[in-house]
Amino acid sequence: MTSVMTRLAARILLLPLFMVAAAILVKGYVDVGDGFSAGVIASLAVVLQGVAFGAEEFDRLPLARYAPLATFAGLILALSVAFVPVAFGNPIFLHQPEAGATAWHFGSLEFITPVVFDIGVFLIVFGFCVGSLGAVARETVRREREQEVLSRQQLDARRERTDQGGAR
Repeated sequence: MTSVMTRLAARILLLPLFMVAAAILVKGYVDVGDGFSAGVIASLAVVLQGVAFGAEEFDRLPLARYAPLATFAGLILALSVAFVPVAFGNPIFLHQPEAGATAWHFGSLEFITPVVFDIGVFLIVFGFCVGSLGAVARETVRREREQEVLSRQQLDARRERTDQGGAR
């Protein structure tokens, strides 16, 4: 069982870790971004909640429940960035928009193909890390419940044998 301080620290760190992940996703180490590192940081924020609050609480988090969908969405997004240009006769991973052309903007963020690809990588890493640890957490809870049922059945069988032995 975790302490109150661990739970409090996990709750306090959740939003700042997501903010750091978003900053790394957007600007990374150079200019474009770093989807892998951002995905690892964001998944650690969610996994920290699971460690602090237990496997059952972790499974109740929507971020943990829908993480496998994020994996597939990221895979589709990353593969689209890679292979859609091929469908139009261009080389794989063609940088769009071309040099000198204007790009779509969201604030200071330019939506160019490397940024979209990094978002896909982020979703893949986040979804896989959280989804796989969620699967382990669900399996752990399932085995604990099976063990409890088995222990109760063994205890009931012992009581029944003791009651039958005393009745003779």
